[in-house]
Amino acid sequence: MILPIVTYDHPVLLQKAAPVQAVNKALLQLIEDMFETMYQASGVGLAAPQIGQPLRLFVVDADPMIHEEDTTTLRYGKRVFINPELISFSETMVTMDEGCLS
Repeated sequence: MILPIVTYDHPVLLQKAAPVQAVNKALLQLIEDMFETMYQASGVGLAAPQIGQPLRLFVVDADPMIHEEDTTTLRYGKRVFINPELISFSETMVTMDEGCLS
């Protein structure tokens, strides 16, 4: 099911997302719907708050950004991140255009 994507002024985007408590049938359906919504919007990533769900959950699939003729870039496919934590970071900065769906 395609879910509505909230815009930058929506209150859910300003609140701290709650941790996912359990992986169950409802969460698996939400993840499936998030991928469908992301692909429909031509996105490569979508976080649960962007569809109005204040959960620490996001989905990504950057493979569509790889050109078909590129046989050297590693493809990762669909990925789901539940309760992600930042454990390290680099001082190196990469600058590029933002493509947020919200």
